[in-house]
Amino acid sequence: MNYEKIVLDLVTPIVDDKQSVSVKLMPTLDEREVLLYIYANSEDVARLIGRKGIMANALRQMMSVASRKEDKRITIKFESY
Repeated sequence: MNYEKIVLDLVTPIVDDKQSVSVKLMPTLDEREVLLYIYANSEDVARLIGRKGIMANALRQMMSVASRKEDKRITIKFESY
């Protein structure tokens, strides 16, 4: 399953600058963990996290449902530039 594309498809409609958003898959020591970093400008990261982290938690929950079939654990982190 291409987790990078799934997350990118979910976050692109939310942000203003669609060209500046990127999602990177990072290696981890645990083979069952999938670590994804979402890179965007600071305004878009604030929008993706949302008030009290509501948007970020919803995104994490949606991805955890998508990864259950492959018995993976998704970790999503946000970075601004």
